[in-house]
Amino acid sequence: MRSNRKTRNFWRICAGLAACTVGICALTTPPAYGQAASGPVRITLDEAIQMALQHNHNMIAARTAIDQSLAMEVTANLRPNPTLFTDWEYLPLGSPAKQNPDVYSGVALHDYLNNNTEADIGLSYLIERGHKRQARYQAAKDVTAQTRSLVADNERGLTYQVATLFTNVQLAESTIDLAQQDLKSFQQTVDIGEFQFKAGGISEDDYLKIELQLLQFETDLEQAQLARQQGLSDLRQLLGYESVSADYDVVDAFDYLPLKANLEDLQMKALQNRPDLRAAVQGVTAANSGYALAKADGKQDVTVSGNYSHVNAINAATFYASMPLPIFDRNQGEIARTKSVITQMQEQQAFTNGQVMTDVKDAYEGLKSTDKVVLLYRDKYREIAKKDRDIADYAYHRGALALLDFLDAERSYRAAELGYRQTLASYLLALEQLREAVGVRNLP
Repeated sequence: MRSNRKTRNFWRICAGLAACTVGICALTTPPAYGQAASGPVRITLDEAIQMALQHNHNMIAARTAIDQSLAMEVTANLRPNPTLFTDWEYLPLGSPAKQNPDVYSGVALHDYLNNNTEADIGLSYLIERGHKRQARYQAAKDVTAQTRSLVADNERGLTYQVATLFTNVQLAESTIDLAQQDLKSFQQTVDIGEFQFKAGGISEDDYLKIELQLLQFETDLEQAQLARQQGLSDLRQLLGYESVSADYDVVDAFDYLPLKANLEDLQMKALQNRPDLRAAVQGVTAANSGYALAKADGKQDVTVSGNYSHVNAINAATFYASMPLPIFDRNQGEIARTKSVITQMQEQQAFTNGQVMTDVKDAYEGLKSTDKVVLLYRDKYREIAKKDRDIADYAYHRGALALLDFLDAERSYRAAELGYRQTLASYLLALEQLREAVGVRNLP
């Protein structure tokens, strides 16, 4: 009995320790990356961009071009294979003594094979002249470098698309909050109007006008909810459909972010970081490599071979060397074409350089213009619209203002708040466009 009691106490202690351990683990285990301890996954803009770069199927497919180009480097750096050749000639189709008894009467088959046939074995090898292999390898490496930059430019475009959809979802959610607040606030006005109408304080026409105004707030809410759902769906496709759950959401500050950088600094930064400009520069390098390879291909290669022969019971060795005479084909057409490609790439580089400067300037000017409008809303007109609405609401409910004037003030306030949110979204999109134009996310 004492033993059983000790055993039960031991297991009680173990159970207590296990419960404590589970409790400690529950307290110390952090929530999963990008989400709260419970509820749907909530991701920030930076997390959304990283998810898209890692899981977007088009992006993954684009990166395979780098692997393909690296495989082409391996192929370009390979040496020619040697050629093995062998033959055995003048073999009889039957017994030589039976086929020609006058000449080979009494001659054994193995004697005939040794004395009357010819056997050859040898190797040949193509010696490339003009450093063809080195030129091929360098051309392949230059193409790989350009491919990496083109893939990086695809990543730049994907980042901008993600940021655009993310901002659109933020705008929709901000509009939903506004519509819900307005709907709740105006519902109180409708309730008061209904009470006044039943008490004989206002006419039925005035009450119907108030109730009809409620439709606009309900419509705003439905449209914003639809925009949010569609935005989240489109964003999920860019993130990689399988990488997030269907009930995910975005979380980040939907607020004004001032920019202090000047145009010249941004343009200089863009010239240093834009991957499409880097790809254009590398295109010129690759064109020069192609031209060097074309000239190397114009050099005629030498084929050397060695041959061992056994002929009529005599062993012999033979050595050969051959080279095409460059009388007609000296690869002059390909040399001329690749030289023209250099000019083509140089012109494209010059165009891309100007395009980078233009993109930065256009994005910068667009951001400045939107910035002014945002500040007008923030510093002046939002407060004016709110104050006007509050005064109208106070005056109307005390009989000092006509219904139409009150409804007009309500519409003006709603339009000002909605306009501010749309302008703020336009500013954030302009900021993302400037980031894309510069080629980096961190702007001064």
